[in-house]
Amino acid sequence: QVRLVESGGGLVQPGGSLRLSCVTSGIIFSAFAMGWYRQTPGEERELVATITSGGSTNYADFVKGRFTISKDNAKNTVYLQMNSLKPEDTAVYYCKANTRTVIATYDYWGQGTQVTVSS
Repeated sequence: QVRLVESGGGLVQPGGSLRLSCVTSGIIFSAFAMGWYRQTPGEERELVATITSGGSTNYADFVKGRFTISKDNAKNTVYLQMNSLKPEDTAVYYCKANTRTVIATYDYWGQGTQVTVSS
């Protein structure tokens, strides 16, 4: 059974920092690309950052220079370090695992963790 469990969300003041974690089980973690996405009520889920199985990273323009995605293959965990947080970063943050074979694409999602940036 595949499980992705996010943690680390919470309430933080503008300018503050949080580190999100996503622990996975049931997948060969090192073979998966991992990503963080976020969603606010009434809006589409949007990409925040991704990291490939080889460690290459990609960021949405609105988080470049503030957020850092990383992973620890030994712990089957992906992280999102969020600095200089803004009120507009308030959202539910989701972790996603993705891999492809010749015949299929596999996407797995976590349940999400709430991040609220407010004074």
